[in-house]
Amino acid sequence: MKYILSASILSADFANLKNELSSCEKAGVDWIHIDVMDGHFVPNLTMGPFIVETCHKNTTLPLDCHLMIEKPENLVDAFIKAGASNITIHPENNPKIIETLGQIKAAGCRAGIALNPSTPVEELEPLMDYADLILVMTVNPGYSGQKFMPEVIEKIAKISVLAQKCQTPPIIEVDGGINSDTITLVRDAGATAFVSASAIFHHPAGINTGVEELRVSLV
Repeated sequence: MKYILSASILSADFANLKNELSSCEKAGVDWIHIDVMDGHFVPNLTMGPFIVETCHKNTTLPLDCHLMIEKPENLVDAFIKAGASNITIHPENNPKIIETLGQIKAAGCRAGIALNPSTPVEELEPLMDYADLILVMTVNPGYSGQKFMPEVIEKIAKISVLAQKCQTPPIIEVDGGINSDTITLVRDAGATAFVSASAIFHHPAGINTGVEELRVSLV
């Protein structure tokens, strides 16, 4: 099984971003995860397309963009133009989600659906065939460094079962509190892609060791 590690730059040193991205590449990270928050859909305010463009200029790794924003259909094209490889959006309060997923796919990007911890799996079921990726949040979105929510493990397992019924099963990705201990819990529930921020960028021994510890846990 090929497992995907996606390093979330929400915990990176932005004064040293080019070197942080380079260190991730050298450590064997698969994707760079970019959390986009608008201060409305979630309480925090973070990065826009210009950060995606900057990352695109400074790494060859795929850019895994998670849009935690209202009306994502209005900004999808800007993220595509900036160099996004994956664009993940939310179904919560989003009547245009199917149309927007099609917009993302038509541009040649992976289209993803993200579920907040409180969103039931039933909301995802009719959308499964439209997504290349399902991102399950294991913390409430908004801030890095939150504690992993073990109650979401059962949801990951249910989504894994749904995914196997799809003609082309989507990647199941998890984000929130992922470290060398929790990564095995979500892997065993069916996840194959893992977003980690603090465990990589804030590891006391550096990025390379942080990535290595996550990989060892997946063996």
